[in-house]
Parts: sequence; C-alpha cells; structure tokens
Amino acid sequence: MTVKGVLFDFSGTLFRIESAESWLRAALDRTGIPLDEGALQALARRLAEAGAQPGGQLPRSVPAHLATAWAQRDARAEQHRAAYTGVARGVPVPDERLYDALYARHTDPAAWVPYPDAAEVLAALRRRGVRIAVVSNIGWDLRPVFRAHGLDELVDAYVLSYEHGVQKPDPRLFEAACAALHLPPAEALMVGDDPRADAGAADVGCAVHLVEHLPVTERPDGLRQVLGLVG
Repeated sequence: MTVKGVLFDFSGTLFRIESAESWLRAALDRTGIPLDEGALQALARRLAEAGAQPGGQLPRSVPAHLATAWAQRDARAEQHRAAYTGVARGVPVPDERLYDALYARHTDPAAWVPYPDAAEVLAALRRRGVRIAVVSNIGWDLRPVFRAHGLDELVDAYVLSYEHGVQKPDPRLFEAACAALHLPPAEALMVGDDPRADAGAADVGCAVHLVEHLPVTERPDGLRQVLGLVG
C-alpha cells in the first residue's frame, strides 16, 4: 500500500492534556479562589477519578442521568460541556464558579502539550508530500491549540466530531477525513491511541497504527514509527 495521507488523532496521540493538578491550579488562579496545597492535591485527585477532566482518565462510573450525554459527548458541543461539567458536579468544590472555570481551562492551548516528536513527524511527512488530517472526537475547536504550538501549518484538514455530529468509530468521520484530503481510504493511514475509536478506520479501508496513551515524558518517540510505515 502506498500511503499518501495520514489521519492523526489529537488527545493522547499528538498532544496530551496537562496534569489534573495543573488543570485545577489554573482554574483556581483564574477565579481567584484560594485553596491550600494539600486540599488542592486532594481535590485534583477526586476530579480526575470522576473523569471530570477532558483528555484525562475516564470516570470509574457515570451517573445514570448523564449516561446518554456521556455516550454521545463528542457529537455536539453542548453535550460535551454537559457531560464533563455534569460529572465534575459530582465532586464538591469550594466555589460553584470553579466548574465553569475547569471546563474553560481544558480548551486553553496552554493546557495541552505536544508529544516530543509530534512536530518532527508532521514536518517530515509534509516534506515527503504526505497529506495530513487531524480526526478527533472532541466537543470544541482545537485549531487554536495547533496554532499556539506552531503546528497548524503542517495540517491540511481538521475533521472534528462535534462539527459533523458523529464520533469515532463511526465510519462517516474517517470518510470525511479522506475526502478532505482528496484520497481514497486505501491510501490513508490512521494513527491514534484508542483501539476502539481509532481502529474503526479499518472498516472504511484505512490502515491503522496505534500508539500508547502515555504522559509526554514517557513517550518521547512513539510517533516516529509512522515515518517508517509511510516509507
């Protein structure tokens, strides 16, 4: 197979969300809500375990009244907010303003860190003439994240679930990405970290390569293998 285009997932593949402590600290600073260090760390753990941080760990359980919104959280922007603020509200916080501040923080480009080899791999693909799309299950516009980190110029197309009303592994999202690159699926490679959502690209004829969803310090070169797959 000749690969002429690569579809990349966003969270856990090209970028990683900041730690739960950093996320909470930024929201506290934004709202001016005081919290001592011990309480901050404890609250960050509870929020993380609840699954309240988008891009962070999944919740241990989802309240029944949020089950529908959670299952389809990436299909619409309003559902994404409802799902994440909903699970966050299951954790008591010192001030109600914090729930909205936490949600707002995760959409800030400063909350995201690219994997160490992301820029190198994207640039190498661009030099080879390989077309690049970002295909993400997400409820907000991630383009500013790429612009802030200087990677936007290396991406040809963004296919975001909330803009299409469907989420991976729905084949329509992968088909839309291939169409945006003007390529048949057989000439595209999907690179992601989710064996269910991202591997769905195989159903439309794309090759699939999975990377490990690890902190950026633990995965310095997980994307470089893509260059060998493209040839």
